[in-house]
Amino acid sequence: MLSQVFSATTQGIHGLSIQVEVDITPGLPHFATVGLPDAAVKEAKDRVVSAVRNSGFDFPMRKVVVNLSPADVKKEGTAFDLPIAVGVLASQRIFSTDRLSKYVMVGELALDGHVRPVRGLLPIAEAVKAQGAQGLIFPAQNYPEGALAEGIELVPVSTLKEAADFLRGTWTPDLSAYSKADPEPLPAESQDFSEVRGQFFAKRALEIAAAGGHNVMLIGPPGSGKTMLAKRVPSILPPMTFEEALEVTKIHSVAGFLPRGHSLVRRRPFRSPHHTISDVAVVGGGAVPRPGEVSLAHGGVLFLDELLEFNRHVLEVLRQPLEDGCVTISRAATALTFPSRFMLIAAMNPCPCGYQGHPDRDCVCSPFQIQKYRSKISGPLLDRIDMHVEVPALPLRELADELPPGESSETIRARVLTARRIQEGRLSAEGIFANAQMGSRHIKQFCRIQESARGFLKTVVARLGLSARSYDRVLKLSRTIADLSSSEIILDEHVAEAVQYRQLDRYGVLAQT
Repeated sequence: MLSQVFSATTQGIHGLSIQVEVDITPGLPHFATVGLPDAAVKEAKDRVVSAVRNSGFDFPMRKVVVNLSPADVKKEGTAFDLPIAVGVLASQRIFSTDRLSKYVMVGELALDGHVRPVRGLLPIAEAVKAQGAQGLIFPAQNYPEGALAEGIELVPVSTLKEAADFLRGTWTPDLSAYSKADPEPLPAESQDFSEVRGQFFAKRALEIAAAGGHNVMLIGPPGSGKTMLAKRVPSILPPMTFEEALEVTKIHSVAGFLPRGHSLVRRRPFRSPHHTISDVAVVGGGAVPRPGEVSLAHGGVLFLDELLEFNRHVLEVLRQPLEDGCVTISRAATALTFPSRFMLIAAMNPCPCGYQGHPDRDCVCSPFQIQKYRSKISGPLLDRIDMHVEVPALPLRELADELPPGESSETIRARVLTARRIQEGRLSAEGIFANAQMGSRHIKQFCRIQESARGFLKTVVARLGLSARSYDRVLKLSRTIADLSSSEIILDEHVAEAVQYRQLDRYGVLAQT
């Protein structure tokens, strides 16, 4: 007795159709799973046997062979439990195979027959729609996520018996009982720039960075407010578009980080990995590649606190995602590409002891020690960071005084949104939405610069010995400053301000590779 059930899995952040074939033949009781299953898929046999019996069905005491096709693709996870169990029931002719062939199904089974949620449902639902299947049978707890896929019939089930009854035509889910979206409104940001005292130069720099999507390095002694400033950047970023939210949701769903009962990831991600993180955890990988921190930060902020404490190799793997906005992970069987267009904010101390330039504490580091410390970050990586911003320590007397609150995040965000709309009108036809994403062709087309400003920029490049990449980044930064000023042309003052944010170049400490 042979039955065929359609299922799906994820490959990267995309869905992949899988055909589950269940063959029951006379012989000693035996359950075998073939088709490159991992340990979780092999263990499905024990979950399926108990779930089938505890749902009121008979499990055949015969030889059962399950094949997952295509057989040359590695299968992982628990999403094949439900289709395998349905395949076993279909082999006993419990329901019509014609109805069975119209649906794709995924779900993990509990021993009592309940269907548990799986990760990656949104890309799976999109794959079901693309292959032309009528509908998707999936765990009811995944309904908010599955409801984002339009154009297919959704069949949320809570138990194996409900799935079997649906395929027999004796039960239909009441979709009105499920919520399609998050019931609560998007909560207000808990961190606000008005809480940061002083640091007007750094605040201005982060406003420019948010307006153009630029990468920033904050340099200052311990306690100067680098982390405090970085954590408030998401509060001034523009809200995500629906398309951005969908892509971010797919990444978090595949990684298993989508909160239970939520559909869209509506707030821009803020990822802050510890400096002991490995390079695989940063860019993604594994036997079956999973998204890393650079992909989990897609559409949001990746904050690397104490940058120079990170392993040198970990920092160097950031080059491709910073330059291309994606990361490609190659394995023997396949190569997967994950999106990773994020805004990098890095924080570092100015010297090993951390107190160079501190108003109240003396630095004990020699020039050689400072140079050796800063050389931990390579020139090519530093080249990809648009802004190097000094965050000086505030004198204690200023902290003790009752200073008036600074601008709120809402006020700063309004200016950022205005600049982003200008960029969107200019760049959306090119498929990009921020100045930091511009390539050489876009720079020539959209970065109109005053002749005197061009001459000033050439002088700066010559004196600082900037690379061609750094030149382009200064020009893009100037374009963002001009957008914040609602200027169509880049003027002298825009270039002059942009150059101020290349502190490490100005002090001649660009590390040697």
